[in-house]
Amino acid sequence: MPRFFITADHGLKSGDNIEITGDDARHISFSLRMAKGDPVTVCDMARYEYSCVIDGFTDHSVTLRVVSVTASENEPPYSVTLFQAMPKGTKFDTIVQKAVESGVSRIIPFISSRCVSRPSDLKFGNKSERYNRISAEASKQCGRAIIPEVGYPVDFRTAVSMASKSAIPIFCYEGDGTVTLKELLEKSEDCSEISVVIGPEGGFSHEEVEFAKECGMAICGLGRRILRCETASGFVLSCISYRYEL
Repeated sequence: MPRFFITADHGLKSGDNIEITGDDARHISFSLRMAKGDPVTVCDMARYEYSCVIDGFTDHSVTLRVVSVTASENEPPYSVTLFQAMPKGTKFDTIVQKAVESGVSRIIPFISSRCVSRPSDLKFGNKSERYNRISAEASKQCGRAIIPEVGYPVDFRTAVSMASKSAIPIFCYEGDGTVTLKELLEKSEDCSEISVVIGPEGGFSHEEVEFAKECGMAICGLGRRILRCETASGFVLSCISYRYEL
C-alpha cells in the first residue's frame, strides 16, 4: 500500500481528513493513477500510522479520509544515531539508504583526520536535499513510520562528544584493545539511546581513538574481517536489530 508522511498531528482520529499536496499529491494522481476510495497509509513522524482512503482530488492536492489510527509496529524499540565519517564519491548515498532500511533514527556525517571528502557547508548543502530524499524514499519502501534526518557534517570531536552521551556509545575500530560487538550488546540492557561511530576509508588515527576512550566510548571491534565504511553501518545496525528486536 502506498505510504506517505505528514507533520506530527496527534489529534487526528477516524473520520478526519488529511490533505496531501506537492510532489506526493502529483505522485498519487499522475504516477500511481489512484482513484477515489483507494487505500493509502499515512505516517505522522511520531510513530503513528493512519489507514486512509482517498476522498477527493483538486488540481494541486489530494484529500484523504482517516479510517483508523494505530501505533506503528515497524519502528525499533530504540533510537540509534549513526555518526558516519564522510566517504569518497557516492558511497554516502548507499550508506543512507541501507541505514534507513536497517532502522537508524538519525544520521550525522562528520569529518575526521583521514577523510578524503571534506565538503564545505555550501557544497554539502547542495547535496543535503538529495540525501534526505534518499532517506524518505527508503522509509517509504521499507515501511518505516518516520523519515530519519540526515544532518550537516560536524567535526570529529563534536561527533564523538555527542555520541558519548548515549546509553550504548559504540566506536567501531579495527585495531587492538577492543570489546566485541557481541559482548557489548549482550551486557547492555538499556537500549533507549544508541550511537554508532564509523570512520572513513582510512580508519581512525591513534589520537582519535584515544580521544574516544577519554569520552567514554566503547571501542568496539566488528569481527575478524575489516569492513568497508559503506558496509560497516549496515552490519552494526543489523546486529543491534538482532539483539533487541528479533
